[in-house]
Amino acid sequence: MSDRATPAPGEEPEPPEDGILEEPDASVGPAPSEDEVAAVLAEEIEQLEERRYPSTIGGACYLLVLAVTTVGIGVVTVGEWRLGIRIVAGAILAAAALRLVLRRRDAGMLAVRHRLVDVLVLVVIGSALVFLSATIPDQPV
Repeated sequence: MSDRATPAPGEEPEPPEDGILEEPDASVGPAPSEDEVAAVLAEEIEQLEERRYPSTIGGACYLLVLAVTTVGIGVVTVGEWRLGIRIVAGAILAAAALRLVLRRRDAGMLAVRHRLVDVLVLVVIGSALVFLSATIPDQPV
């Protein structure tokens, strides 16, 4: 690449100082024709139309984890906070186990980052909830 400044839109580029223009890169093939591009796009659209949403088992697992978490929060609001937090922790730990065994393609919304990061974050949060629900002393009412 040359170290010349790129011309502003509408300006003519300055010719090289030595007067020799660079040869086009021979490794780049010819641009595809419109028909070739249309065929590739049609194939991709067909593949997208065949897919069902939610199409992954991870999506169903995510909804299950969300439902169990909602039940746990409901138990907390009723007054059994230790049990409710343990239910939420169990749902989070189950999400970690599912994320560990499911492929990224099948993990759905359980896959946010790399598998190891997802599993570690979920295990730390779930374990912290279990630990806290077991160690916080009862408070007088």
